[in-house]
Amino acid sequence: MIGLNRMTSTSGKRKEIYKYVAPWPLYSMNWSVRPDKRFRLALGSFVEEYNNKVQIISLDEDTSEFTAKSIFDHPYPTTKIMWIPDSKGIYPDLLATSGDYLRVWRAGEPDSRLECVLNNNKNSDFCAPLTSFDWNEVDPNLVGTSSIDTTCTIWGLETGQPIGRVNMVTGHVKTQLIAHDKEVYDIAFSRAGGGRDMFASVGADGSVRMFDLRHLEHSTIIYEDPAHTPLLRLAWNKQDPNYLATVAMDSCEVIILDVRVPCTPVARLSNHRACVNGIAWAPHSSCHICTAGDDHQALIWDIQQMPRAIEDPILAYTAAEGEVNQIQWGATQPDWIAICYNKACEILRV
Repeated sequence: MIGLNRMTSTSGKRKEIYKYVAPWPLYSMNWSVRPDKRFRLALGSFVEEYNNKVQIISLDEDTSEFTAKSIFDHPYPTTKIMWIPDSKGIYPDLLATSGDYLRVWRAGEPDSRLECVLNNNKNSDFCAPLTSFDWNEVDPNLVGTSSIDTTCTIWGLETGQPIGRVNMVTGHVKTQLIAHDKEVYDIAFSRAGGGRDMFASVGADGSVRMFDLRHLEHSTIIYEDPAHTPLLRLAWNKQDPNYLATVAMDSCEVIILDVRVPCTPVARLSNHRACVNGIAWAPHSSCHICTAGDDHQALIWDIQQMPRAIEDPILAYTAAEGEVNQIQWGATQPDWIAICYNKACEILRV
């Protein structure tokens, strides 16, 4: 791994960092995984009003510049944005966003269009805002959402797989469950047991709970914060489904959990000097995780020596010019990590 503190390239060498500055503050961001769209990201604005934007940007590797390929309006800021997890490029080129509802969009250049709006409260125009969602990697027709109304909802999508068919994407509620005693802030599918049926959630009650779509009558509490501090984020290890990471509200540390040893963290990563906002596991390694926070830093950790204490990160990127509020490790390009701060999105070679 190359140290992220190597800022600029010398002539003839590839750059280590590419930067894009958007017209507005950024919050949500996600890498496309399609094989024909290598350096493509979706960005969501964070403007405290109804009118927000989603932008699709792509890196031109010849000019070393990011350009906006598509931009569209979005009601309220997106709480999460995610491309369909389709690394073979066999599904339509879809993008989902959460906010007041779950929306699925068909990406185009320059025109992206709304395919469907999924609302699980058919009896009312009122909707409880969605805090997050996850798109199942094994079965891209499954999407799970988390909401402030204490529920998680698993949606079935009909994505019209065969290329050439122009069926509209549609969706229906497969199951809705009360997941927590208070607001649910994040949801993520696990790769355990085939990768389709297991997911976990975190919320304002300070617990991490694990569910199995085949046995929804009970859940497993993997961890509870001793002070019942709300847990904001949750991320599964991409290579070893026994491990997951979570972060509490206003906390400077990331907690690593092992589902085989519930309730006791196996590691605490605590070098951040301000609260942590993002966690991203390496797509290609079971022992590397990146964390980012309000201290303008992105840190990469090697957790191989667990359960021995992990004192320091192996890499630190400290040149962000603002509080890093989002971090994503390129799923199909494991040499690259993307971060957002202020109006900037940067991709960093690791």
